[in-house]
Amino acid sequence: MTLRDLPKNTPARIQGFEAGDSELETRLREIGFAEGDQVEALHFGLFGRNPMSVRLNGALIALRKSEAGAVIVEAL
Repeated sequence: MTLRDLPKNTPARIQGFEAGDSELETRLREIGFAEGDQVEALHFGLFGRNPMSVRLNGALIALRKSEAGAVIVEAL
């Protein structure tokens, strides 16, 4: 499952990345996403659920759906 598909208020652990673009994976890592980190989807935008806000290790981060689709997670 990807972060984009994670139901609201469901904690998950990051398993890896499936970015076809290495630049996107690099940007996500620079923001703070890493394997083993805990993440939780908090809010979704009104139009097409875009953007979404997530809690990553206590920090609030806004992501586009396309960016969230590159983060592979496992629900806890």
